[in-house]
Amino acid sequence: MNTLNDDLWDVARVAKFLGVPPATLYQWRYLGTGPTGHKIGRHLRYFPEDVRAWVREQS
Repeated sequence: MNTLNDDLWDVARVAKFLGVPPATLYQWRYLGTGPTGHKIGRHLRYFPEDVRAWVREQS
């Protein structure tokens, strides 16, 4: 069962959530850091739970 909170987040949504520019997410992906993103066609998407887990792991 999908709810609104289960939807994938786009780069703009993740950037807003983290308070960073969207370019930072692309740089983190290139460097292999940051939350795990998934390519869906040409688009980069994130599971909200992955983003939140990544934030909790940061010290």
